[in-house]
Amino acid sequence: MEPVDNDLFLRKYQPSDIKIASEFLTTWLPFLSRDLCSDCVHVLSRRIRSLDSEHSCNTTETVSRDDKPVYDHNLEDDRFINASETASPKMSWDDMTQEDGFNEEEEQKVREDTTKTPQKRKLSRDEREQFRFVNVKRMKVFSCYEKVKGRRVDILEGLELHTGVFSAAEQKRIVDYVYELQEKGRKGELQERTFTAPHKWMRGKGRVTIQFGCCYNYATDKAGNPPGILQHGAVDPIPLLFKVIIRRLVGWHVLPPTCVPDSCIVNIYDEGDCIPPHIDNHDFLRPFCTVSFLSECDILFGSNLKIEGPGEFSGSYSLPLPVGSVLVLKGNGADVAKHCVPAVPQKRISITFRKMDESKRPVGFTPDLDLQGIKPLPYEQTTLNTPPAVAAIRPSRWGNDQNGGNYNSRGGGQRKHRESSRSYHHSESRERSPTSRRRGSSRHSPNTAYRPKVHSNNTSSDNV
Repeated sequence: MEPVDNDLFLRKYQPSDIKIASEFLTTWLPFLSRDLCSDCVHVLSRRIRSLDSEHSCNTTETVSRDDKPVYDHNLEDDRFINASETASPKMSWDDMTQEDGFNEEEEQKVREDTTKTPQKRKLSRDEREQFRFVNVKRMKVFSCYEKVKGRRVDILEGLELHTGVFSAAEQKRIVDYVYELQEKGRKGELQERTFTAPHKWMRGKGRVTIQFGCCYNYATDKAGNPPGILQHGAVDPIPLLFKVIIRRLVGWHVLPPTCVPDSCIVNIYDEGDCIPPHIDNHDFLRPFCTVSFLSECDILFGSNLKIEGPGEFSGSYSLPLPVGSVLVLKGNGADVAKHCVPAVPQKRISITFRKMDESKRPVGFTPDLDLQGIKPLPYEQTTLNTPPAVAAIRPSRWGNDQNGGNYNSRGGGQRKHRESSRSYHHSESRERSPTSRRRGSSRHSPNTAYRPKVHSNNTSSDNV
């Protein structure tokens, strides 16, 4: 493309005017590129980027020695991510929604808390990411003992709840994109098996689902296919924005690099929608995770959850899922305890990320190169190189508590008991006991001896 400096049309304008035009056109790029072919979108995005030479240098594709694009897991730059997802190959969010991922309140806190130090400076992008990474709240000990096949088992062993992974601006960007996908599905612009919007014929029925990477069959269909991943089903690949989320989850130690998701499902709840009791099918490996958006809701766990009515369930343990939180399921929490979401009081969106068993992948599935070689951020580097401005304002990692207890969605009663906390390396840990008569049980180590294999022919995978 011809350099901007040589363009006769642009010579008539001041550099400041050109920069304003670049920012304006960048904001409107998703609209301007709508319905254009991939080549046209690419040309248009490059031309807009060329207006701002400084930003153009920062956002051009980086190439490694092996001539492969280099991506990061920093969700702070999606200036060029749009519905067609061909505007830019870079996977980051540095100017998301024209805001910095390190929001104004945090920057103000930095300025206020560093007034005692002689040096004042703006944190770099890497420092901002490290600050947010080390301040993610991680609750990794949940406890609820039940008798399963004659043995006393901690049915919640393996559950984790991570908060602070996504900023408010990032959550808004994700939610807006989900609505774009929903509109595409309604217009028939997604693959046949990607979008499902069942008719809401009763309370609790009508949850919209959007699947990427594979199509999961919830029950035996008319063709005789059993529950599980369909070997033949037309679905869209994981969108670029969701791949950026996956890189964040692995990079920030929410999911292990040995279990990088290659599929996901979006659940869009309206008021009254629910998910019935189930255990996720073993066509998907453990761990897997669910991210919650728009509104908080409770998720119930128990080895014997009961259906009390349409969208109404009762169980041993209730866990609130804060907005923006990430629930990780593995161990007994994924394979012994069933889980369900009672009828939600208001609109909610969740995205569940899972890795398929290689032997269960659809015919013709090809691993995504963008999701290969993700490296988690090192805790050691974060600890040693954290700048003084960040270290001075680092909040306590032990002040956040969640409450669990007996739950009946019809009666709405919960009995909550706080237990003593234990420090775990680089994580926030809480123990909970569902009843006062079992208060002492939380002092025992989680029972990992009993973990029966769950077969796919008696499970469903309705996702959180």
